[in-house]
Amino acid sequence: MRRPRSRGGVAALALAATWTWAAGPALAERADRDKPLNIESNSMMADEAKKIATFEGKVVLTQGSLVIHAERIVVRQDSDGFQYGVATGNPATFRQKRETDGEYIDGQALRIEYDNKLERVEFFDNARLRRDSGDDIRGDFISYDAKSERFTVKSAGGADTAREGRVTATIMPKKRVGTDAPPASEAGRRD
Repeated sequence: MRRPRSRGGVAALALAATWTWAAGPALAERADRDKPLNIESNSMMADEAKKIATFEGKVVLTQGSLVIHAERIVVRQDSDGFQYGVATGNPATFRQKRETDGEYIDGQALRIEYDNKLERVEFFDNARLRRDSGDDIRGDFISYDAKSERFTVKSAGGADTAREGRVTATIMPKKRVGTDAPPASEAGRRD
């Protein structure tokens, strides 16, 4: 989503962080975009000429249902008003309510990058995405393209001994409506 240029200085850069982490309509709850953005950190440095803001030390970014924890978050805005953000930590984490089904999606990686112009969020090194339904995807790299609503998951091969360098995915079956009835083998039985 393109944002107009702003001359509001540090406040504008902090506001830009809002769009940095809005991961598109398929992931994010739209109402979050209208909520106030709060960032807490041990320190902050802003370079208004370069349109870069850096938050360091136990950074917590919240906006509505969105919560990001990182050791460092850097937000940059280009000359066209697009924002780019990088969160790093051991791991950097986020949690946000999804618009479509009300579930929460949790993500973590050593580095999380968002490109507002391309509407893409990428997770690098020890990447993991989970939904409340039980779906769980792990890899060394996960990319989500909000425009096409496509995921790409890759493995570096052998980096994680628990996964043996492989991509892993657990996809839970969708709950069927009206499944309160007992299984057919028990339905006709009377005790």
